[in-house]
Amino acid sequence: MIDWSSCPVVERDSEKVSGSWVFRDTRVPVIALFENLEGGASIDDFLSWFPGVKREQVEAVLEYTIQSLKTDHRAA
Repeated sequence: MIDWSSCPVVERDSEKVSGSWVFRDTRVPVIALFENLEGGASIDDFLSWFPGVKREQVEAVLEYTIQSLKTDHRAA
């Protein structure tokens, strides 16, 4: 499981989207990125559908995920 608490481009607030992890300063859940990518959307598609999210945030979330998975793999 990824610990999003140290990823600076996301936040969690019980008042926003039922406490889901969202892109900072938006109400867009991080999971929406992965669901859309899984469904075949491109990053450009996602950014056009969720204009409050910045490309830098998406890139940082993807990089954070990759690094977290590498760390989890090494710990196993």
